[in-house]
Amino acid sequence: MQAIVNGEAMELPEGLTVSTLLEHLGVRAGRVAVERNGEVVRQARHREQKLAPGDRLEIVTFVGGG
Repeated sequence: MQAIVNGEAMELPEGLTVSTLLEHLGVRAGRVAVERNGEVVRQARHREQKLAPGDRLEIVTFVGGG
């Protein structure tokens, strides 16, 4: 399925959830915010929120520092 991730068109496997997308991309889920089609997906819903063809996703990783 085709989706846009952080502005880049990507071919992704069918049936992904937000959680499995993060695994597929090698992103640690604990320190990220995910927006799907303009709406924030709460971390508690990452495992159940299924992706659909044409979705636009933004994944932001939190970075600590001083």
